[in-house]
Amino acid sequence: MAIAAGSEQDASSAEETKAFQVPDHIPYEHGLSLVFDLKYPADFLHFDYVNPDAPRGGTLELSAGGTYDSFNHWAGRGRPAEGLSGETPLLYDQLLVRSADEPSARYGLLAEGVAVANDYQWIAFKIREGARFHDGEPVTVDDVIFTFKLLQDHGSPVTRTNLRAVQETRQIGEREVIFFNDPEGINNRNVVEMLGAMEILPKHYWDDRDPTRTTRVPPVGSGPYRVADHRVGRYVVYERDPNYWANDLPVIRGRFNFKQIKYDYFMDEQLRRQALNNGGYDLLLETVSKSWQLDYEGQAQDEGHLILKRQTITEPAGLWWAVTWNLRHERFQDVRVREALWLLFDFEFTNRVLMHSYYDNATSYFQGSQLAHEGLPSEAELELLEPLRDQVPARVFTEPYAPPPSRGYGYNRENKLQALKLFQEAGWEVRNGRLVHTETGEPFTIEFVVIAPALVRLLIVYMDSLNRIGIDARARAIEQANYFNRMQHRQFESTRQNFIPGSLPGPNLRHQFSSEAAEQSGSLNWAGIQDPVVDYLIERIINADSEEALLTATRAFDRVMLWNFYYIPGLADADVRYVHWNRFGMPEGQALRRPAHIDTWWFDEEKSRQVDEWHGRD
Repeated sequence: MAIAAGSEQDASSAEETKAFQVPDHIPYEHGLSLVFDLKYPADFLHFDYVNPDAPRGGTLELSAGGTYDSFNHWAGRGRPAEGLSGETPLLYDQLLVRSADEPSARYGLLAEGVAVANDYQWIAFKIREGARFHDGEPVTVDDVIFTFKLLQDHGSPVTRTNLRAVQETRQIGEREVIFFNDPEGINNRNVVEMLGAMEILPKHYWDDRDPTRTTRVPPVGSGPYRVADHRVGRYVVYERDPNYWANDLPVIRGRFNFKQIKYDYFMDEQLRRQALNNGGYDLLLETVSKSWQLDYEGQAQDEGHLILKRQTITEPAGLWWAVTWNLRHERFQDVRVREALWLLFDFEFTNRVLMHSYYDNATSYFQGSQLAHEGLPSEAELELLEPLRDQVPARVFTEPYAPPPSRGYGYNRENKLQALKLFQEAGWEVRNGRLVHTETGEPFTIEFVVIAPALVRLLIVYMDSLNRIGIDARARAIEQANYFNRMQHRQFESTRQNFIPGSLPGPNLRHQFSSEAAEQSGSLNWAGIQDPVVDYLIERIINADSEEALLTATRAFDRVMLWNFYYIPGLADADVRYVHWNRFGMPEGQALRRPAHIDTWWFDEEKSRQVDEWHGRD
């Protein structure tokens, strides 16, 4: 038996070696765009959305809420300082940097070349010669492998889950590294994207330090800025490295133009806005409708010194705080009940009265992007959906989705009558002013459990509409830890939940909408959706190998989800709202995926002088 076992082991090893065989030729390219075509050729000089001749200098003063206690943002502990992570990290460089004017493209920064297998079973990077850390040490393959293993073992739960698909990492040349995915694993574009987005850490720096612990000592980085000054919990100042190794690369030219970027911390949001109004710092991205409408009126705005500006964002906005039903409760399993509840939701009235008409009414899970459905299904969508016709609502094929009719002034008699008809068809009727089950007499009740008092406020109009037809509707906000515990254990009737899809949706759809995820306590499928059509369309999205296939699948998925009324879409906004003092120059005329003030704006000395004079400063 020992010999037989040894033979099996040898055979297994041979199979593994074969599965993880390095290709004879690795066709490195300057960029990577999964599904969509690359916009920029190999010899591009700079991104179209930057000013390549922008002056460098000056300070951009920003704000942050709360506090921070660490310069380690990958350990999953503590509260990292602003500026360390995100799409424009200041301290660390990534292997590939994401373009702001394309859906999913990334171009080489630390990596001069990238190659991916057609089936995503491997991805290889060639490290750029001359890439170095702030202490002068070169960026090496060892640093890449060290960073990967750190994230695989100690990254966030989502990161660890995705990177678990990588079965082997191997150095294949002086500056080349290859990652092999599980040959039996499911196609996972997210792994490829996550590897390209890695901010590479210096192994030599962390050899005698614990990279899994918080630290108040700014570590060695490789990015455009270093930490120049900080006071924990109060502020952090980044200063541009004059010897930044990537200054002349096309992906950097015209970007990161400020000499310094400073974040001041505020524990109180109202004080944060007052500080901006008084010139305490330069710029805020306003997200509160009342503040946008009322908090910035005055002479500074009238005279053009304080600017309120809206910028269109092309990244899918998704659903913000959509009303979510827990389908594990029998009454919500009937699509007629869900449609009736949808008819009673008057977004337009709530938006006008409570939110100063600040938001749009969401009509898509991919709101504001090309992934969203529009009009009636295309021929390609019909071809995809036709075999599933008996399993999806008929209106998927015959009607463009639209929100419930509303004049924006509250009570809508037609919607109420239609809702009562649907309730009656589903076995519910009004008796003595209460909606009860026709056979059992069980009253129809809904308790909304939400994470913040502001979300209770947004439910007031809706609960009044529900109460008018005899539903006992109540709402309460609970403490954050208790809220997430209840969501994970599905202890609620209704809540409000976000869905942010990203430009290239993938396994995140499984995590939030699949039948498998409905049974996983830690997943985001709080609603408990178990729909084989939804499962099928999710896999078609994940496995799409062309732009046409992706758009066809996302739009079909969109229609099926909307006409099943699993959620009531609510808030949507495809704009970013800037409030800033008029100190800056900026490229104009392009809609980007994200706010771009940190890396594309520049300091204008003349404008800044005028602002200082208005404030009475020298």
